[in-house]
Amino acid sequence: MTMTSQDADPVRVLRGLEDGRASVRLRAALAVGSAPDPRFVDVLVERSAVEPEFFVRDMLTWALTRHPVSLTLARLVREVDSDRPQARSQALHTLSKIGDRRAWPAITRAVLCDADDEVARSAWRAAVVLVPEGEEPALAAVLATRLGHGDRETQRSLSRALIALDEAVVEVLDAATTAPDPHVRAHALATRRLLRDPDAGFAAAIEEAKRVVALGGRGHEGR
Repeated sequence: MTMTSQDADPVRVLRGLEDGRASVRLRAALAVGSAPDPRFVDVLVERSAVEPEFFVRDMLTWALTRHPVSLTLARLVREVDSDRPQARSQALHTLSKIGDRRAWPAITRAVLCDADDEVARSAWRAAVVLVPEGEEPALAAVLATRLGHGDRETQRSLSRALIALDEAVVEVLDAATTAPDPHVRAHALATRRLLRDPDAGFAAAIEEAKRVVALGGRGHEGR
């Protein structure tokens, strides 16, 4: 799709992105990304904070990645401090797609431990992309504090983030297998298994880990 001069009018773009039909919003986001224009960066970020449809949000992220980092980075970093959970989550998601490590200071402990699980998951994904060389052990230590928390999808997301840090997580996972909380121990054991055997699958790994913990094991056997 190419953007005509009429389509590029900010008012028309705004109307398209706010249309009640998801298909129209999707086309508007696609049009903006196909013809990047500095005037639309704020509009894209603002719409990302409220857009209800996942596939439209994904197109908004794509459209933002099509704009120069010099125009998007600072705006997205500010959005990480928003009071709106979706705004934080989408900003973090887009930063992970842009992959510019200058955004790393925005990935604070508070963001990584956000009370909203969707925001936290986005922060974990962004963190493992943006973490500077040498900071992986410190990041692993913070992420490990979230072991055992949240629903199955949240735990799966955390395991994926930890595994992405590779050898930097071994020490914190070993420590977590002796934690007083059985949920933490099970999650740590499951993650450690996936680190050794990525094809095991999270569901199987966590169920096996729960059995080990229930039987009083620490999972050190076979390390």
